[in-house]
Amino acid sequence: MNIFLRELKANLKSLLIWSFIIVLLIVIAVSKFSAFAGDPEMLKILDSMPPAVMDAMNMNAFNLTTLIGFYGIMFLYFGLMGAFAAAMWGSDIISKEERDKTVEFSLVLPVSRSRVVTAKALAALVNCVVFVLITWGFSIVAVQSYNPDQAFYDFLALEMQAMFMMELIFLAIGLMLGCVLKKYKSSGSTATGIILATYFMSVIAGMNDKFEFLKHFTPFYYYDAGEIFRSGQLNTTYLAVSVAIIVVALIAAYTVYNKRDLYI
Repeated sequence: MNIFLRELKANLKSLLIWSFIIVLLIVIAVSKFSAFAGDPEMLKILDSMPPAVMDAMNMNAFNLTTLIGFYGIMFLYFGLMGAFAAAMWGSDIISKEERDKTVEFSLVLPVSRSRVVTAKALAALVNCVVFVLITWGFSIVAVQSYNPDQAFYDFLALEMQAMFMMELIFLAIGLMLGCVLKKYKSSGSTATGIILATYFMSVIAGMNDKFEFLKHFTPFYYYDAGEIFRSGQLNTTYLAVSVAIIVVALIAAYTVYNKRDLYI
């Protein structure tokens, strides 16, 4: 419990920074929506954009003059921010002990390495939950002037569930990298590289049918806002795939961290 509370306190500043960024993004986005709301002329402008760009940004799936449509596009940015935040929390919460030369403190505690990893992972998980709740709650407050209907609230709830699942995937991957990589400096950059690679895989797949197979290797397709909007639910197959990725990453993290030499 002491490790868990210590990590919550140590990561509070990071959580506040990420929360400020997401709140600022929502404020700017909602203010921009006033230019689109109920204006069919904006759709004509969007129709002039290259089809490949429209497909890559998932704009064909939504009507940007509606609140649901605008938030459907915004989910891409929510997902990216959630992924980056979760991956950084997961990788840094382990590797920072070696980076800051405080790993000896953890090793002399009367607890196993597995318990240390568990406590740290739970602290990072709390950050992810809080981050989603802040995004969700502030979104509801920010759009009140547009009189959102129940359909919007239902869609927003699904988006936040999808965002949380994406956070869990990249949290587990980040945690695995922090436990597995011997060079503690590499975990954060590697996690960032994985996020960018999977994101661009989804973009390339959306722009060219020849690369559509790439969609099955990226969480940004598993929780595609357009598909969520059309089906009204999260895809159960990709939920199962997500759970499998998380479980495999966690098993690798615990297995390797319990055996490898730590940099003191």
